[in-house]
Formats: sequence, C-alpha cells, structure tokens
Amino acid sequence: MSASSQTLSGPGTPSDGGAPGSAPPIERDMLATRRITWRYAVGLFIAVAVMVLGGWAWGVMTREGLGVTGLNSPVMWGSIITTFVFFIGVSHSGTLVSAILFFARSPLRASIGRSAEAMTVIAIMTGGLFPIVHLGRPWLFFWLLPLPNQRHLWINFRSPLGWDVFAICSYVTISALFLYMGMLPDLAILARRISGWRRVLYRVLSLGFAGTESEWAHYERAYPIFAAVAIPLAVSVHSVVSWDFAMTLVPGWHSTIFAPYFVAGAIFSGIAMAIILLAGIRSGFGLQAHIRREHFSMLGRLLVAMSLVMTLVYATEFFMAFYRGGAAEREVFIWRISGPYAPIFWGVVACNSIVPLPCFWPRVRCNLPAIISIAVLVTVGMWFERFMFVVTSLARGFSPVTWHNYRPTSIEVAICLGGFGVFTTLFLLFIKLFPCVSVAETLQGQAATVAGDGDKEVRHAQ
Repeated sequence: MSASSQTLSGPGTPSDGGAPGSAPPIERDMLATRRITWRYAVGLFIAVAVMVLGGWAWGVMTREGLGVTGLNSPVMWGSIITTFVFFIGVSHSGTLVSAILFFARSPLRASIGRSAEAMTVIAIMTGGLFPIVHLGRPWLFFWLLPLPNQRHLWINFRSPLGWDVFAICSYVTISALFLYMGMLPDLAILARRISGWRRVLYRVLSLGFAGTESEWAHYERAYPIFAAVAIPLAVSVHSVVSWDFAMTLVPGWHSTIFAPYFVAGAIFSGIAMAIILLAGIRSGFGLQAHIRREHFSMLGRLLVAMSLVMTLVYATEFFMAFYRGGAAEREVFIWRISGPYAPIFWGVVACNSIVPLPCFWPRVRCNLPAIISIAVLVTVGMWFERFMFVVTSLARGFSPVTWHNYRPTSIEVAICLGGFGVFTTLFLLFIKLFPCVSVAETLQGQAATVAGDGDKEVRHAQ
C-alpha cells in the first residue's frame, strides 16, 4: 500500500478530525493555509477591487457601444483580444508542465504541480470571457455556438474562430478533470481533518475515496491517461488559436511558423506566471519547507530555455519575411522596428530575449527577488508581444488607404486589468479552499526517500 493510502486509513490519521499534532508536517501546513491572514485579505481585496473596476468598464462599453474603445477600421482587434490570447497562452503551460513532470517522475512535481494545474483552469476560464466581452452585444454570444436557431443559420465550420470553441472547451474539460482527479486523495484527507461546512464539501468532492488497495489501483491506472491526453492536447489547442491569425492573408500573420511560435510563447509565459504565483504562495502561507529554492531554480532553467526558443522564433520570423520577398510583409516588419510601435517591439525583445539570460547562473535562479523580477518582466513582455503582432499587422495592411494606428482607451485598459483581477481572485479563492501543494504526492515522495535510505543501510550492513 502506498504512503498516501496509509495516510488515509492508518492509525496516525483520525477519522473525525483528530488532533492536528498527530498529522504529518505537510498536512499541518496545508491545514494552516485555511486561516485568513492579513496579507491574504489585502491581496483578495485588491484583486476584487480591480475585478469590479473591469466589470464597471465593461458595463460602460456594453451600454455605450464599441465606440468608447480605440478600435477602428482596419484594427478590429485590440487590447481585449490581446488579453484573450495572453490568458489562453498562460493556461497551456500549467497542465503541460505538470503532466511532463509526472511522467518524468520528478520529485519537484508535488510542490508545483497543483498550483500550475489550477493556474491552467483559471486562466482558460478567464481568457474565455474576453471574446464575449469583445462582442458588441454580449447577451447574444450563443449565436457563436453550433446550435439550431430560428434564423436557420449555422456557424462557418471552416473558420478557425469556430475551431477555437471546440479546442478550448476540450482543453478546459481535460485540464479540470486532471486537476480534480489529482486532488481526490487530498480531499479525502481534508474531509477527515476539517470540521464545519468544509467537511461536507470535501466529503462530497472526494467521492468517498478511502485509500483502499482497489481504489489506489484504479487511481494509478486512470491518472496517467489524463496526463497522456493533456500533453498533445495542450500543443494542439494553442496551435488552433494561432490559426486564427495564420489562416488569414494579413501581412505578418500568414505564416506557417505561428503554431510552434504560439506554443513556445504559451509555455514561456506560463512558466513566468507560475513563478510569480508560487512565490506568492510560498511567502503568503509560509510554505518554505515545501516550495523550495530548487523549485525556482528548475523553473528558471525552463524559463531561459524557452527564452532562447522565442529568440530563435523572432529571428526566423524576420528572416522569412525578407527571404520570401513579399513587399507588404517586409514593410510590416520594417514598420514594427522603426514605426510608432517600435518602443513596444524593442521592449518585447528586451523582456523576452535579454532579461531571462541571467538565469543561466544558479546564483540568479536561486535568488528569489531576482527570479521573481525576471518573471514579472517576462509576463509584461509577453502581453505586449501579443499586442504587437495583433495590432501592427492589422494597422499596416496591403492598401495604404486603410492604414490606421490604434491606441487603447482607458475603458479598454480597465477591462484588461479586470481580467487580471478575475484571474487573481479565482486563484486566491482556490488556494484557500483546496490544497495548493499535493499532500498525497509529498507523502509518497517522503516514503520513497525513507525506503531508499533503508535499502542503503541494509546494503551497507551487508
């Protein structure tokens, strides 16, 4: 029987909320996160305030119309769709990294996997709101769905915008099931140790999981299936999102590199966001014993590796623009580096290609203020990177008569900030209700370590 099974049914775990002192350290630490500290309260208040600000701005836009935004012809997509692409990108890294670490049997997964998976589900839910926010009449969003209606019209199934709906819905379903299934043993532990309304909630969500041999056998057969499905799904879904742009003939978008470009950018921005969230959890709940510096060191290695990939993508994109000889596309790329959006372009290059390079040195990766600062700059750079390719290609099309620059209004900025408020609020509520570190996997790792030490002692004695 595994260590997690013993935790659920062994003598050290009371069945009705026994003394906290009898619990292993990881359980005590997770129970301690149920308390609301002043830091958590302040963070939640700020997140809710920003979310309310975004909701108010959306209400103004819905009442007054899209004229309150900076959208124009030909720039029909702006900062709102940029934020949609950003959050969809962030969502694709969490489950992907967690699943890869699972198959690699990495001991680091127990501490970072749960937060990364939660980040995936919450980010894709947040990102899914923005196409609806962008509509002039959001209450008619169901017209986008392939449902029979009184108009006897169907959506265009050949459009990548329609593919997005199916791809994103599939991914959020698999990611949510992957997250939920991984939490089942922890929910069973919490149901035995917490009283009040939370006990009822955890008992219902744990589905009667008691940690028997047969339950663990089914669990260990089913969990790898979700992990195996999640990896190719994460790659395919963000490739589909990239086809929203690549399937058009717009200069700067019509490129075969967009699928790997978007996947690399998704992993890059997701890792940066995971570093920020893990640092907040570590500091806010005092989980230094479980979220250690080596976790940030590993994420720093991944961050600098993906930074090199993004640099290669940027170089390839420019090379192909000039190699293929399209005059309109060459004009767009020259305009990006020298026109009114040039500061954004060079800022993106600095944040995504130069700032992560110090992560080559272990001293920087293990320096928490340094790695957090790098992650914040990468997150900012990736949002502006999406803004750059969305706006500049639309603003500088084939016909000079239609050229028109775009600048977001304060209403758009408030709506985009509101999206970050929604994401932060949902994440803070999640880590308050559910364990942000996998208790069962941590105990399994500790049991494996103890067993390995015992085997070494036996071999040494022999």
